Amino acid sequence: MPVVVRPVDVKDEARWRELFDAYIEFYKETVPQAIKDSTWQRIAAAEDGMAGLVAIDETGLVVGIANVVFHRSTWSATHYCYLEDLFADPSVRGQGVGRALIEATYALADARGVCRTYWATQETNATARKLYDRVGELTPFVQYRR
Repeated sequence: MPVVVRPVDVKDEARWRELFDAYIEFYKETVPQAIKDSTWQRIAAAEDGMAGLVAIDETGLVVGIANVVFHRSTWSATHYCYLEDLFADPSVRGQGVGRALIEATYALADARGVCRTYWATQETNATARKLYDRVGELTPFVQYRR
């Protein structure tokens, strides 16, 4: 499927919210509405190190989103890029949307001189991990949370 990836625009808000809500639901999580509102505002304004990308299909529909966070590192003189949220509409899975969003994230990170781009997924997310194994390197790190 041919898709175009571009920075998120304020006109994308309704569809971005649909896809972000579906992403949260996919992981069986809940995020308060106030946080979702704040996240949209920061991404749309490209504030606090946040940026958003959308994948657009040939009809002009937003079919995927990538929300990224640029942050400093104690291990590098440059920033890191955390691909925090990556989601493709289930109707277009396996058609290159995820890959296009990751490649666009890499390009954005490269343009900003970032030395590391990274992301996480659930161990059981086999479908996404097939793609991730082709476009990234699995690290031996284990994530802990409070």
